Amino acid sequence: MRPTATTAAALVGLLALSLALRVGQLRAGFWIDEGISVGVAHHHWSSIPHVLRQDGSPPAYYMLLGLWIRVFGDSEAATHTLSLVFALASVPLAYEAGRRIFDRRTGLVCALLVATTPYLTYYAQETRMYAFEAFLSLIAVIAYVEGVMRGRRVWAGVLVPTLALQVYGHNWALFFCVALALATVLFARERLGTFALVAAGVSLLYLPWLPTVYSQVQHTGAPWSTKPSFHELFTAVGAVLGGDAPLVALVVAAAAGLVATAGRVERALAVLVGATIVLAWLSSQITPAWTTRYFAVVLGPAILLAAAAIVRGGRVGVVALAAVLFLWWGFNPKDDKENARRIARQVAPLVHPGELVISTHPEQVPVLRYYLGPGLRWATTLGPVSDPQVFDWQDAVARLQAARPRTMLPRVLASVPRGGEFVVVAPLFRDYRAWRAKWTRLVWRRSQQWTVMLASDPRVRLEHHFMTDEIADKRNYFKPVQAFIYRRVG
Repeated sequence: MRPTATTAAALVGLLALSLALRVGQLRAGFWIDEGISVGVAHHHWSSIPHVLRQDGSPPAYYMLLGLWIRVFGDSEAATHTLSLVFALASVPLAYEAGRRIFDRRTGLVCALLVATTPYLTYYAQETRMYAFEAFLSLIAVIAYVEGVMRGRRVWAGVLVPTLALQVYGHNWALFFCVALALATVLFARERLGTFALVAAGVSLLYLPWLPTVYSQVQHTGAPWSTKPSFHELFTAVGAVLGGDAPLVALVVAAAAGLVATAGRVERALAVLVGATIVLAWLSSQITPAWTTRYFAVVLGPAILLAAAAIVRGGRVGVVALAAVLFLWWGFNPKDDKENARRIARQVAPLVHPGELVISTHPEQVPVLRYYLGPGLRWATTLGPVSDPQVFDWQDAVARLQAARPRTMLPRVLASVPRGGEFVVVAPLFRDYRAWRAKWTRLVWRRSQQWTVMLASDPRVRLEHHFMTDEIADKRNYFKPVQAFIYRRVG
């Protein structure tokens, strides 16, 4: 059914609103993860899956980004625009999901929520895979309800490549796939055969990646993460709904109109959200890999449930919608998530080809390499770096534990000739909550050790120290850095 002229006009208006909300920081400086994204994407397109053995991520987004930067360039605005495209496309897709699964009114509310949610406003302007995964989650929900629960074979066929792209886009989509199986057992048992065919198709497409994902599980993981608390389990869905307060408003709306009237579709959507989160939480108790940005994989069912709760909640739903939009109003992502770009601009005029740059926060190297450009030599507290466009997470904690500063620092400095200069970029340790995980705690300790050793080493002399004004003003960067230029004098 084609939308009416009024509906089409509303969707155009929502697209315009979404665009206005999501272009303010397209030129924002990259942070660590974005530097890694661009660095990986710059490798030969066919080699990206192999490169990612070091990273822990699946390849779909990086390969797509690799094609994108070859056409549009690798500037901040260009690479952020890829995410913006998926965020904008999610608006009419959300309408279609709400209309098909429920009704036109729910579709419009769903489109409104997707157009304004701070989650997509944030990740529409970041060179990472989360807007891509959110977009796919909406297609997956439509295809699952239509293809499995309602038995329409064409949509079951659509579900296969959609889920394959999801699991090739982010590992947490595997939890979403398990949640789909559980929802089918609970609410569409008569369609188990159809779902089995879908699962077989997805498994067949995913099979070539299994050796790599097995290696990643054994050797990479996410040592920068900590185990999530019980509280985080229950507030996780708020990540894609703009925080705890909007979540409470939507729960109230659901209690008013959705709980008593929920059919099997609504319950299946709830299982998709809840089971995915529980599986991720349980997995992170064993091997920590928990961060709220990963919940892009459940944005589709979460937003659909929220829209259905608002529509069926009557007056309470209208109040809840007004409260949510009020709470979301004025959200604006940071113009720079860290200060790597500004530090690099200060250092660049004093750095010459072939000189050594040392980062005591090892995974900062790709973003620093992006801003300082090619032609330099790189090292970290792990030792010399052969490929500065990607960070090797394989057994990173064990390698850093083995890299004793009193052995590694002289080895790194041996490549600097007497009279030559070298750059040291080190974290500014201000928000100690960010340094509690196994990896980050060790990075903190090694960085402090190297900084102290350099300051007391008679063979080197400090020439310059760079720290941006925003750090002095206590601006809330994720992990701010400072830079030192040393000269070797002995």
